[in-house]
Amino acid sequence: MIKIICNKQNKVQQLIELTKLFEVYIKIEAIISVTYKDTEVELIFKTQDAYVNRIVDVRFLKPEIYMILSNYTSQTLPWGVLTGVRPNKLVHKFLHQNLSDSLIRSILTNEYFIAADKVELLLEVTKAQQKILAQNKPNEISIYIGIPFCPSRCIYCSFPAFVLAQKVHKIDDYLLALEKEIKGVAKDKLIRSLYIGGGTPTSLSELQFRKLMTIVAENFDLSKIEEYTVEAGRPDTITADKLQAMKQYGVSRISINPQSMNQKTLDLIGRSHKVSEIYDVYNMAIRLGFDNINMDMIIGLPEETVGDVEFTLTELAKMSPTNITVHTMAIKTASSLNQQKHRYNLAQSAVIRDMLDCTSSHMYQMGLKPYYMYRQKNILGNFENIGYTKDGYNCIYNVEVMEEQQTILALGAGGASKFINGLSIERFINVKGIEEYIARIDEMIDKKNTIFAFENVKN
Repeated sequence: MIKIICNKQNKVQQLIELTKLFEVYIKIEAIISVTYKDTEVELIFKTQDAYVNRIVDVRFLKPEIYMILSNYTSQTLPWGVLTGVRPNKLVHKFLHQNLSDSLIRSILTNEYFIAADKVELLLEVTKAQQKILAQNKPNEISIYIGIPFCPSRCIYCSFPAFVLAQKVHKIDDYLLALEKEIKGVAKDKLIRSLYIGGGTPTSLSELQFRKLMTIVAENFDLSKIEEYTVEAGRPDTITADKLQAMKQYGVSRISINPQSMNQKTLDLIGRSHKVSEIYDVYNMAIRLGFDNINMDMIIGLPEETVGDVEFTLTELAKMSPTNITVHTMAIKTASSLNQQKHRYNLAQSAVIRDMLDCTSSHMYQMGLKPYYMYRQKNILGNFENIGYTKDGYNCIYNVEVMEEQQTILALGAGGASKFINGLSIERFINVKGIEEYIARIDEMIDKKNTIFAFENVKN
């Protein structure tokens, strides 16, 4: 382990986030001591077999620590010194400053120590995003609606979602509270994209799902929305009636998420459906006229090999969805996988890299290009999640929520709203518990309306 000693407690967390990425390569105790002195820092690194003592400029502390740990372990990290969720923001800033591609490459490589392939990924994704963000209109927002119910809980999941059987008696009351929140804060807003996620929205009964579609249709002007997505997710929850309801009410994009096309993996991670159901539901959606379908897959699922990932990619290619979102496994604190990870064989960094290389190659063969990406804490191998798309099918909501250049109004239990005003961001998160959400709905409506009123005054 690496022990951090620092004379400024508010600086410790960012040091921990960087140093813990190297801990897997250090088998003995190491100590990093950081003493801030105005514009300089005394940096000491020591183990039983190494000692480094340097005075460095405050601005270059993280790069210096990175170089010391990289030299000591003979390891490099794909994202260098970057530990944040949104590395694209850095490139957006550089492009806004009219820096050339070659200068951006040099900065990212030599100052941030980002691997060459990740530099190219950042440039490609950021330029694709700019085309979407350039079309944002003043006072326009995007909407997220959370349906926090799932038929079962996957072992890697940490989302605010509840097993359906345990909360089925609360769903009707939840929909009433959700309708009240929508009417209370979201009516008459200029909306660019609307995204219904979860959980698994299609885990609702057909009657409840149609009720949800009706609530949305009655409270939003869907004729002016550029994109309307429903995260259908689990194939065992999707029926012809639910797909027909989506089509009837103007849903333009859906997600059908296999995560893996290997049955042994689905059984292991707690997804109670068959691989054959994925094909059946996808083909049914195509027959009903859906022409923009995303499919999620996860790299680094327990016990999976590069061969398993390649099999999933081959099977997805047969269906040829317009979007494929590739998540690298992250061991979330609240997931059952984190509590029981000693029971599973999880891929190490070199294998994850091979899996991602395999994925990238297959994506380009399928005519899919990366258009958004983000990173997570505790992600295997310190890699990333990437959304791939065919030309013209970029998901607007995914770009908006990641790049934080447009207000995201999140409705439902656990919904995380982000109110954007210029360079300032105010966040408000709804309570996560179903019963608490229902009981405190008026409080959350009042808080959001207060924020909206304040933002209008500033404008």
